[in-house]
Amino acid sequence: MRSAETNARLQELYKEMHAKRAELVELLRSEGPEPVEDFLLQGPDGDAALASLFGEQDDLLVIHNMGSTCPYCTLWADGLNGLLPHLENRTALVMVNGETPAEQKAFAEGRGWNFRMLSDGDGRFTDAMEFATEQDGQRYLMPGYSTFKRQTDGSIVRIARDNFGPGDHYCGVWHMLPLLDGGTGDWQPKFRYD
Repeated sequence: MRSAETNARLQELYKEMHAKRAELVELLRSEGPEPVEDFLLQGPDGDAALASLFGEQDDLLVIHNMGSTCPYCTLWADGLNGLLPHLENRTALVMVNGETPAEQKAFAEGRGWNFRMLSDGDGRFTDAMEFATEQDGQRYLMPGYSTFKRQTDGSIVRIARDNFGPGDHYCGVWHMLPLLDGGTGDWQPKFRYD
């Protein structure tokens, strides 16, 4: 049973964490809104302009995913798939990576994903959204997400962005495993745990 002192300290730390999270969100949003080109992405039914992805919503959440070879990106997408009905009640949501629509469809069906996937085959959108870097002549992708707003005049602005990574706030696994005996240990996400 927890002591009163432990409970009091936990409440204090939770308040500090919530305050720091609010500060972090404010900082993440501080660069926006920034105007965004109406990029063309490729879907299973042809090209889709960024503006068309909002549907009936005025907000759009784009998941920047590294593709089917990344078990970490798959972990985040698996979790987001479960949250999809809740997220779509507030915002439109799509996942974007550089794989072809056919590759995306096959992988999504194998995972049971229900969100819309689009291809950024030429990488222009990913580069412009700062989810790719170049180092020593190599292009490196980074996972994360961007939030967009469709203005009343039809223009698009990006409100904020953040990266995904082990221990982040976007995947519950990183927060639940540490409370096990031995913590996270050497656990790493896999595509299958057979």
